[in-house]
Amino acid sequence: MIRIDALWLATTPIDMRMGTERLLARVVQVFGAAQAHHGYLFANARGNRMKLLLHDGFGMWCAARRLNQGGFEWPRGAADMAPSLTLTKQQFDALVLGLPWSRLEQMQSITRV
Repeated sequence: MIRIDALWLATTPIDMRMGTERLLARVVQVFGAAQAHHGYLFANARGNRMKLLLHDGFGMWCAARRLNQGGFEWPRGAADMAPSLTLTKQQFDALVLGLPWSRLEQMQSITRV
């Protein structure tokens, strides 16, 4: 089992042909450094593919996920928006399924019928 202490989401789309080395360079550019036990998430411009780059303390892991239909809910980088966001475990679980992860707190309770 790979330990993940923090998950970071990059808001700017990437070219999905990027491999581990180019993704690592992007992590350093966007996040400052690749920290041990931190995962870094990137998506393509269409939002139907994502890559996770993970530093496990010894080396790098790169995983990819693609949705056959629909897309991942991904914040689009705007001039006033931060280049990265942090995610909780529950938000990550919802994100990889294509669910609206940014509204999880609102979905916990029903306020009108």
